[in-house]
Amino acid sequence: MSTEEIKLTQYSHGAGCGCKIAPHVLEEILKSNFVAPQNDKLIVGNSTKDDAAVYDIGNGQGLISTTDFFMPIVDDAFDFGKIAAANAISDVYAMGGKPLMAVAILGWPINKLPTELAQKVIEGGRTICAEAGIPLAGGHSIDSPEPIFGLAVTGIIDLKNLKQNDTAKDGDLIYLTKRIGVGILTTAEKKGVLKEEHKGVAVKQMMQLNKLGEKLGQLKGVTAMTDVTGFGLLGHLIEMADGANLTAELEYSKVPLINDLSFYISQMCVPDNSFRNWTSYEPKVSGITGDSLLTLCDPQTNGGLLITVASNSKKEFEELLIAEGYKDFSNPIGKMKTKGEKVIVIT
Repeated sequence: MSTEEIKLTQYSHGAGCGCKIAPHVLEEILKSNFVAPQNDKLIVGNSTKDDAAVYDIGNGQGLISTTDFFMPIVDDAFDFGKIAAANAISDVYAMGGKPLMAVAILGWPINKLPTELAQKVIEGGRTICAEAGIPLAGGHSIDSPEPIFGLAVTGIIDLKNLKQNDTAKDGDLIYLTKRIGVGILTTAEKKGVLKEEHKGVAVKQMMQLNKLGEKLGQLKGVTAMTDVTGFGLLGHLIEMADGANLTAELEYSKVPLINDLSFYISQMCVPDNSFRNWTSYEPKVSGITGDSLLTLCDPQTNGGLLITVASNSKKEFEELLIAEGYKDFSNPIGKMKTKGEKVIVIT
């Protein structure tokens, strides 16, 4: 069999950020009685559910450190490398930071898949790192039962520009910078029902760097920020609202969706992890319907930036989005409100 005929997704039980452990299971894993030594230099650590760790290095600057890796969500090795790299770098942008360098994490089933494919994965990673303006400076590899790829990324930020996911305020507007539905489209492709006009749509979106986050970090009116990945829009919005002790009112008709998701849902092209996600979120949500459950819980890979913005900064923020080519995402999809009975209210 030639390398062109090999379908990487057949060699992994999960796909992209859909590999993430379920939120309620992750909480159990992270429970600990260990009391870490006090470190005043650690600005952001694992006491919150942020995208990356941040360490104060003096002179008003912070070092950002993060890692992300997963199993193939596409069959093409080069594309897999690009998607995994873009997804890992996104965590730095989601903090408002600037990436500096990355090192690779590679697991490869040496006895099952040709090494030429692994080389293509690494090349995809290098390509995205170059697009982000950083070197792929090294890494580590193991012989593993399934193909795995990702990056550990180091970034830097002026601490005054640091954005976290639990700092939204009552009255803030909510924005999202990419369309929802990547998990549904990739499932449709695996099932062989993806429409011709949708081929490449998910891959293109998953490769898109969230560079915008670095510029958004410089806006004082941006009060909180994260990126949407395996927990879906609903899961990451819950983290934002819960962390800030607020309720998020989400206007479903304003949420940007990839076209024709209803058709794919009718064909049962729904990732298993959408239902896993909903099991974790159900007690915290009101107003959900059949389609909104399956789209809002859809696991994204390198999804868009989820942002809260002070209402008096709306004009400045939307002008920046339009200037950066995000006109289609320059309208709010909801609003943060005083804490109510539910964490998310869908209207």
